[in-house]
Amino acid sequence: MPRMTAARAAVEILKREGVEVAFGVPGAAINPFYRALKEGGGIRHTLARHVEGASHMAEGYTRTKAGNIGVCIGTSGPAGTDMITGLYSAIADSIPILCITGQAPVAKLHTEDFQAVDIASIARPVTKAATTVLEAAQVPGVFQQAFHLMRSGRPGPVLIDLPIDVQLTEIEFDPETYEPLPVYKPAATRAQAEKAIKFLLESERPLIVAGGGIINADAADLLVEFAELTGTPVIPTLMGWGTIADDHELNAGMVGVQTSHRYGNENFLASDFVLGIGNRWANRHTGYKLDVYRGERKFVHVDIEPTQIGKIFAPDFGIASDAKAALELFVQIAKELKAAGQLPDRAGWVAETQERKATLQRRTHFDNIPMKPQRVYEEMNKAFGPETRYVTTIGLSQIAGAQMLHVYKPRHWINCGQAGPLGWTIPAALGVATADRETPVVALSGDYDFQFMLEELAVGAQHKIPYVHVLVNNAYLGLIRQAQIGLDINFQVNLEFENINSPELGVYGVDHVKVVEGLGCKAIRVTDPNELGAAFEQAKKLAAEFQVPVVVEAILERVTNISMSPTQDISAVKEFEELATEPGHAPTAIRTLKV
Repeated sequence: MPRMTAARAAVEILKREGVEVAFGVPGAAINPFYRALKEGGGIRHTLARHVEGASHMAEGYTRTKAGNIGVCIGTSGPAGTDMITGLYSAIADSIPILCITGQAPVAKLHTEDFQAVDIASIARPVTKAATTVLEAAQVPGVFQQAFHLMRSGRPGPVLIDLPIDVQLTEIEFDPETYEPLPVYKPAATRAQAEKAIKFLLESERPLIVAGGGIINADAADLLVEFAELTGTPVIPTLMGWGTIADDHELNAGMVGVQTSHRYGNENFLASDFVLGIGNRWANRHTGYKLDVYRGERKFVHVDIEPTQIGKIFAPDFGIASDAKAALELFVQIAKELKAAGQLPDRAGWVAETQERKATLQRRTHFDNIPMKPQRVYEEMNKAFGPETRYVTTIGLSQIAGAQMLHVYKPRHWINCGQAGPLGWTIPAALGVATADRETPVVALSGDYDFQFMLEELAVGAQHKIPYVHVLVNNAYLGLIRQAQIGLDINFQVNLEFENINSPELGVYGVDHVKVVEGLGCKAIRVTDPNELGAAFEQAKKLAAEFQVPVVVEAILERVTNISMSPTQDISAVKEFEELATEPGHAPTAIRTLKV
């Protein structure tokens, strides 16, 4: 039996589980693992500037392609605690990442040794499992179980903590005989699928709510096939955006109190039955007034996690199933019903949803200087085609982007949904661009999200990871400023100051162009909305030429309120700008696709 250090055994297992890339920062307590990475070969490593950044890179990497598992690595003590935000982000959105930390020697764990912290206990609430391995012989089994857990049921992250003496201990391990454990995913039965479709057939105005579970299951094609067979309009959630193309005749818009469309909310409120697949009824989607969201309509909920069913409200029928397994049955049954002539004609209902979609668009064309953010998204839609992967986290920039951008494919809207940590966007975009070097990547940030982890741009410069980053700058914590309106305050949300080194910026403070260039990347500042299109084209060329991130900073008007519900009620979204269909304003165009 071959002998090797436990650290080397762990690296060999990573390779056999399909890991090709890791993101991290070395340190004394994890150096034996890094030696094993170097000696073992086969895994590329990207050196982050901050271990939290490494964890977000791992999440972006995972979310880009089906089957990816992002890996982040850090040393003992603060490295692990810094990655807690990344683990929280991953578990909140059901994303598998593996976090590996170094640790003090086993004998020193309870002696307040330097950088010795019980990271497993700290991480347990935000992981599927968190383990400090105390015996070197257990390392192969712990890693094998980690991949099994990350992929089984509702996906999620795992943390493995390796004391330095455990890493260095030699064990007997044969990589050639290693096999991953079988993945478990619950699957709907034929009887369950038939009952769900019975609800659909009995309704007059049905909708499908398509959640991120469909993307995790790589089942978007099945969703579209089922929707087309049954003539059922689809409401994607924020995490499910891209499961059906924005210009598909069955896309009925997004619903919610922030990241939503007026036509989506109106279509939902007109429905009488909702089939939710792979969604969790998040409050940004439902609002807090569940009586408005539920109304008199009936609900069927399909989710891979049994405890998710009934968590927010009790559906009329629930199915614990992987989205792909359920949709395969739904498609099969729908085909049988169609062949028997038993599917109702939904053409009238579909036309009704599309009429709202055509007439309830937002106005986006403004020539104001300083520019309005709506114009930025209009120009982004023109400049970045349907192949673009968008990456963003939280703030008015993300909310407005979700209301006004267009997404056409699964995994092309990579958004931190439930956790929403500021700073997520830059490292996540680097992880996305690392996973897919062929597809254009465009990140979107407000100025505060951008400033949180902008040091990670140096990673893109060092490792030649090109992408375009659209930075909308109003020198405000815009979302928090807008939320403070109801409290009649405007307190500690203003980022303005006179920058003595860049007086031309006025009150916009931080000179992002200088900072970005100092980190080895390229940057373009735009103050006139009519110059945005040319700036985006130049950014794409610079990214391709220099193979680095390129930032396009759009200087916005200081205050723009974005449409959202102050009452957390999907029927009461406050709109601050007029509709595109009002006199003198043309509706925002989206690509036309004949289905």
